[in-house]
Amino acid sequence: MANVIRVGIGDWKLCTSPDTITTIGLGSCVGIVIYTQNDKFCGLLHIMLPSSKEIANNSNRAKFADTGLVDMIKALEKQGMKRSLMKAKIAGGAKMFQFTGKSDLGSVGDRNVIAVKKILGIIKIPIVAEDCGKDFGRTVIFDNETKNLTIKCAGQPDKKI
Repeated sequence: MANVIRVGIGDWKLCTSPDTITTIGLGSCVGIVIYTQNDKFCGLLHIMLPSSKEIANNSNRAKFADTGLVDMIKALEKQGMKRSLMKAKIAGGAKMFQFTGKSDLGSVGDRNVIAVKKILGIIKIPIVAEDCGKDFGRTVIFDNETKNLTIKCAGQPDKKI
């Protein structure tokens, strides 16, 4: 029987088929799955913030798009995955709270999505599917056998991308 690998907030893990990998609580956070069409393993990262350079206490590298993606991709390459074959699916980046005024707090979801897309673009990993933005949280489950990312949202039908 396959296991479900759970990824916490500000964390990443690798998964080998037939296991699936999941993370919950993607509000303004972004979940990034990196996989290839033929490999039996993949990685899932749950980032909270776009850049480790904006925060003084940045020792948890998985919390940030700029450092978490680099670390997870290096781990996938150590397993034998070729970067030239890697693909990404992303979800999250919601605007969970309405703020008025000049506060930047309300746009952290947008900033997370922009940072993830920029980094993946620089390292030439294409995003083949995404479910980002809006105003609701998400749980994602990646099945490395089918390569489907299932997105679950309260009050919304499940979606596969």
